[in-house]
Amino acid sequence: MNKAFTKESDAAPEDDDDGPSLPALPKGSRNYMTPAGYARLRAEFMQLLDNERPKIVEIVSWAAKNGDRSENGDYLYGKKRLREIDRRLRFLTKRLDIAEVVDPSAHHGSDQVFFGATVTYANAKGEERTITIKGIDESDSLAGEVSWVSPIARTLLKAREGDELQLVTPVGVETIEVVEVSYPKPTA
Repeated sequence: MNKAFTKESDAAPEDDDDGPSLPALPKGSRNYMTPAGYARLRAEFMQLLDNERPKIVEIVSWAAKNGDRSENGDYLYGKKRLREIDRRLRFLTKRLDIAEVVDPSAHHGSDQVFFGATVTYANAKGEERTITIKGIDESDSLAGEVSWVSPIARTLLKAREGDELQLVTPVGVETIEVVEVSYPKPTA
């Protein structure tokens, strides 16, 4: 579609740091993360800042010296990639600045659900499911990880083994029971 026939509001804003697929943090809250999640975000930040960005700047600089920039693919795509890197760096900076690293192994042996817990719960039909409560930026639903702001995590937080809880779902309220709570062992 030609840009001439789109409204300005239809175009994606250039300064949208979060992007459409990234979850928002609740207002005024910290960005809780496990030590591994924090290390992964920090490593991505350093990789972009120390390795990838300088390489792209070098390519753009070289391409700019070649003359006509309007038809220079290296220059155009390099500038686009630089904008993407800078946007991601701004996002990571914001998330790392408000990060609060919480070590789940501090609760090892507890039967109460806190951040970092691996929880097995059963519904009224007896179907069991196991999830791990993690930070917004590190949770992976395919690996059974949910963010601490998800409805299931909010329902489970502070519950103990054996507690029956009411989980609000799009289809209605479902009764679930906490079967098991576990945490990783502390490292020496």
